[in-house]
Amino acid sequence: MSRTLILGATLTALFVGMALLSFAWTPFDPGTLDIPAKLQPPGGVHPFGTDHLGRDILSMIMVGTRTSLGVALLALAIGLGFGVPLGLAAAMHKGRWLDEAIMRGNDIVFAFPLLVMAILITAVFGPSATNAIIAFGIFNIPVFARVTRGAALPLWEREFILAARVAGKSRARISVEHILPNVLNMLIVQGTIQFALGIQVEAALSFVGLGVQPPTPSLGRMLADAQTLVTLAPHLAIVPGVAIIGIVMGLNLLGDGLRDRLDPRLREIHG
Repeated sequence: MSRTLILGATLTALFVGMALLSFAWTPFDPGTLDIPAKLQPPGGVHPFGTDHLGRDILSMIMVGTRTSLGVALLALAIGLGFGVPLGLAAAMHKGRWLDEAIMRGNDIVFAFPLLVMAILITAVFGPSATNAIIAFGIFNIPVFARVTRGAALPLWEREFILAARVAGKSRARISVEHILPNVLNMLIVQGTIQFALGIQVEAALSFVGLGVQPPTPSLGRMLADAQTLVTLAPHLAIVPGVAIIGIVMGLNLLGDGLRDRLDPRLREIHG
């Protein structure tokens, strides 16, 4: 097993474990204000210090990580749930009207940058975690549709697919039973990439006030709140910033490690 995969899996497991633990326990209630204890430096009963309202930074990081992972995971599920079937359908009907309709629909979605799309959706329906999930989920659909179609097209020319067709299996059945299992490795790798991107998108939207709304802790909003206090209490920006970097780095390393592990050609190169 490669060091990249081990490091990525370790970092990812650390933050996922911290997020899961926050469902049952946090050092302090992240929503409780303690004004006399505001802006305490890291140390003592507050390992990462407190913010301008006296809230425990560690507790907020734990819940904020849970929030970011939840938003990214739900958006990823939307992308996979709609994008993979569309990609399989497009590959199944290559060159026909359905293939063209799906691909041109993907082009329309890609014409809007992700943040612009998110801003449009939140401007119409209001800022919330749900709308952030919808925005990134919509962006994920064409990503997975293209990846699935690109990986599936060469498989339709393979001998085992031709044998399945000769055996009388329908194209839909072949797609589910033979094509999908052979593109899962690419989907897993792409999923880790989109998961990491989802963390960044959630943080960016919350930073500008269009993502998760108070009182729910968010890593992006913690950074936004720290802007005016960064010289007075730098830990307010450093801690959530390091958390975002750690999560994204862990997922990216995990994706690279899985790619090397699942791709036979890369596995031969790396020994």
